[in-house]
Amino acid sequence: MSQNQQQTEPEQSADVLSEEITDASLNHSLERSRQIEADIAVNPGKYRILTGDRPTGKLHIGHYFGSLSNRVRLQNLGVETMLIVADYQVIYDRDGVGTLQDNVLNGMADYLACGMDPEKSTIFTHSSVTALNQLMLPFLSLVTVPELHRNPTVKDEMANNPHRPMSGLMLTFPVHQAADILFCKANLVPVGKDQLPHIEITRVIARRFDERYGRVDAKAPVFPQADALMSPAPAILGLDGTKMSKSKGNTIEIGMTADETAKLIKRAKTDSDRHISYDPVNRPEVSNLVMLAALATGGDPVQIADELGDAGGGGLKKLVTEAINEHFAPIRARRAELAANPDHLRAVLRAGNEKANAIAEQTLSEVREAMQMNY
Repeated sequence: MSQNQQQTEPEQSADVLSEEITDASLNHSLERSRQIEADIAVNPGKYRILTGDRPTGKLHIGHYFGSLSNRVRLQNLGVETMLIVADYQVIYDRDGVGTLQDNVLNGMADYLACGMDPEKSTIFTHSSVTALNQLMLPFLSLVTVPELHRNPTVKDEMANNPHRPMSGLMLTFPVHQAADILFCKANLVPVGKDQLPHIEITRVIARRFDERYGRVDAKAPVFPQADALMSPAPAILGLDGTKMSKSKGNTIEIGMTADETAKLIKRAKTDSDRHISYDPVNRPEVSNLVMLAALATGGDPVQIADELGDAGGGGLKKLVTEAINEHFAPIRARRAELAANPDHLRAVLRAGNEKANAIAEQTLSEVREAMQMNY
């Protein structure tokens, strides 16, 4: 690195972005999450959450148990929730948008059917909030290219697609996510372990902005330091025993019928041991099905496995099918009503976009003032 490059890079000191999340950092995030959960029960109004999904297909039960049901829980506790439909992020690793319109409306139907309430939460799309995306410009000036390359999501893209040139949008994806969080001044982001580096870069960008610009006539920083709220849900595998993914076809969509669900679960991978036990390390496929039954019924996976005993894979799959179909029956009925009324879904989205735009414009105004660009 040349002397000139060293002089133009942002001050790093304690803000250096690491490649990996250490055990100490993970433990700190877990402890901080426990403290926040306890405080939410008493002071939910202190928090604003930013969460969301890429609209790449219909949502499945992994989304539901992994994040969506938790979003509904936090919303109903009184935490202000901003839910972003990240349509711009669809194109960061793709050559086109595909069935984007359908995916967005299907996602809206899933959200509302599962309990997201537009009276309590703001649901909006990336592409509809101009001021959010405009924050990318000053934020990009606060990070270096090497720091972006060290982000795990970017590293994985480079490793898994060595023959595909990386787009500029993919490279700057971590900064775009920071803009998502900071435009609404969210101070809480529900994530899993793999997403902790994105919270780290968001916190670094917020600190560096304040150090470089700050406010003209106030001591308070422009942006808060967002905390990660670690997901309480266990990792859920797909029906083939690998990571649950729409691209692998190993998911159960939230909106599937009871018969479609039964057929998929019937094909789910188990093992040759007839005795059912809950042992995620040595029996991941069987344990995954036991966990699905536990999540759907609110039961304990160890107890469920003990009760099944020698029922074998057939007995386990029968229980899981009944549990999933019973749990999702009212959600699916509501979803069918919503999907049949796309005008209502669009109206909810327009209202959310309008609210998100007002928030983003206010934040951008504060950024311009801090940067002395409010002409």
